[in-house]
Amino acid sequence: MSVARVTEITATSKKGFDDAVRKGIERASKTLKNVEGAWVQDQKVILENGKIKKYMVSLKITFVLND
Repeated sequence: MSVARVTEITATSKKGFDDAVRKGIERASKTLKNVEGAWVQDQKVILENGKIKKYMVSLKITFVLND
């Protein structure tokens, strides 16, 4: 039997939502062991002078705890 934990992170990108998700998962995988899944909880854009400056995603990352 395995036990998993879920942690929430926020990631940003100047390119788009897909890039923000990729960056968030890559960064989480550097610190967390046994990352098995992620889902996008929320997404929004940061504006400057009416133009998109950054894309932001809130991710929930699932990882399995070691025995």
